[in-house]
Amino acid sequence: MALLEKSGLSVEVLQSGKGPDLLLLHSLLTEMTVFARVLPALEANFRVTRINLPGFGASAPVVLETVAAHADHVARIMDALALPGTTGVFGNGFGAFVALELAVRHGGRMGRLVAADALASFPEPARAPFRGMAERVRQGGMAAVLETAIGRMFPPEFAAAHPEIIEERKRGLAAVDPQCFARACLALAALDLGDRLGAIRNSALVLCGALDQTTPPALARELAARIAGARYEEIPGSGHCPMLEQPERLVQLLTNC
Repeated sequence: MALLEKSGLSVEVLQSGKGPDLLLLHSLLTEMTVFARVLPALEANFRVTRINLPGFGASAPVVLETVAAHADHVARIMDALALPGTTGVFGNGFGAFVALELAVRHGGRMGRLVAADALASFPEPARAPFRGMAERVRQGGMAAVLETAIGRMFPPEFAAAHPEIIEERKRGLAAVDPQCFARACLALAALDLGDRLGAIRNSALVLCGALDQTTPPALARELAARIAGARYEEIPGSGHCPMLEQPERLVQLLTNC
């Protein structure tokens, strides 16, 4: 573990590998260890920076009420680490929404954008589960949502075949700061990137697992269509977490895009 203590930040950061810079942003239901299975291959091609968002891992809790505020927080981390303006940014799930806001708000601070399992905004029926998780977490802590949250993350077939991964993810999620998690849930429920996606000028690749039920492929394709010049790739056999479900394919896409 390495803590970045600078400019008022207290952020868990790990850097490894050599080559062009690549920043990895985890999802709402994971933390930086979720990238362990793709890390060796990425390190052969990139200098990889992994961070934990506020309240995840050893990163200090920070009151951030919106996805845009999370993106501003990440931009401050990039500045504190002196990451170059050519740094590629990959985000999955919540991390992908943060990466999209980063491109909208700080596009000149980064290079290519890769957003996996995201959309422009959630349909109203899909917002309610995030509000419900936030309420349950605030009343009963992370234990109150572990089963529901992990159930949203993986297709049933993958969960049944990989119980060790499910338990690993539950342990990581159980340690998240409940208030930070609740704020992130509400931030997703309120998110609407809308026409602001037109402000993105970065080279962009939008990925989506073919089995993803949380951010389904049809809505991910719509997201890609709203970003000028963006390319869309669907990942067969993957749900919401390609780092665990289809790691080799994800590495190919990150390396060759």
